[in-house]
Amino acid sequence: MKRTIYGGDHDAYRESVRQFLTRFFEPHADEVRAHKALPRDFWLEAGRHDLLGLEVPEEYAGANAGDYRFNAALIEELAKVNAALASCVSIHCDVVAPYLVQLTTNDQKRRWLPGVCSGELLTAIGMTEPGGGSDLANLKTTAVRDGDGWLLSGAKTFITNGCSADLVVIAALTSPKKRAKGITLFGVDTSLEGFSRGRKLDKVGQDEADTAELFLDNVRVTDADVIGELDRGFIHMMSFLPQERLGCAITNLAHAAQILTETIAYCSERKAFGQPIGTFQHNKFLLADLVTRIEVTQAFVDRCIEAHVAGELTPVDAAKAKWWTADVQNQVIDHCVQLHGGYGYMNEYRVARAWRDARVSRIWAGSNEIMKELIGRDLGF
Repeated sequence: MKRTIYGGDHDAYRESVRQFLTRFFEPHADEVRAHKALPRDFWLEAGRHDLLGLEVPEEYAGANAGDYRFNAALIEELAKVNAALASCVSIHCDVVAPYLVQLTTNDQKRRWLPGVCSGELLTAIGMTEPGGGSDLANLKTTAVRDGDGWLLSGAKTFITNGCSADLVVIAALTSPKKRAKGITLFGVDTSLEGFSRGRKLDKVGQDEADTAELFLDNVRVTDADVIGELDRGFIHMMSFLPQERLGCAITNLAHAAQILTETIAYCSERKAFGQPIGTFQHNKFLLADLVTRIEVTQAFVDRCIEAHVAGELTPVDAAKAKWWTADVQNQVIDHCVQLHGGYGYMNEYRVARAWRDARVSRIWAGSNEIMKELIGRDLGF
């Protein structure tokens, strides 16, 4: 079914993203996978090609697109090429950037945003903690007032871009007795004394993504590093989670759709018992099912994109999009592996790597179980 949410400007931007990835990512994909991180040269080129500052005002070197559909087009093209690539880039420009644009002072904007847009200042967000998982209200990292500054102590884990980031948005307790109502966000320079990184985490999939543990041992920051309002960090995080979860949904679906397209081509070429395997009734019916699943889900995600552009996307609808697309993604790619037979289990085949990459989408950005809990509460239970 033809999609209707994009116009000519979006299509032109999408094509520029495709050309960028063909030149600056695809020839180096094996090296990125082996290194488990995107090189800084990639980020700098992404900055030169206006991929990193879509939400940033022009006065701070951004593109000021003013239309989330450009973000969506970018994320879709990244996910078609590589799910981990989409994760790393979207964390920087679709998850962290809104915090820095909407919650910061003019001085902070001048200090951080030009580097975010150019790729010279790589960002990450430090929410998840060891033992905490999706429970953002139960943070253990603290920020204690010390003279005219703050001392941050604690640990974060599963942080995308964690090994490479120059600036991490850290959620910490400033008023522990208030629990969730006592969380504040800080922009932490990773060169500060007391900030350290643990091992680059060895994940089941998403090999290209730089994922790390972060440690803060009395890291001194100032009031000039506070992002947003004191003790309102949890509220700030909740306000930005719908966009993060919509970005996940866009990634999940674009990734699955691309792998399915490639699998359909494989089923047309691969022969068994003297005929293409796609012509066997079971496989034909299965592919019909998978294509329909993708297109029906796409209609809902496109409606969510439209709602977000209009400022009307609710946390509950974002939760629906996140969990449903994660399930569809995993179901579709699992079938694609099966259709490839033994080759589908070989890492040299893209479908196998995609299968590994997809599994985490049911866990991160709030597990699918948490998404269902949010939806259930909205039903009055």
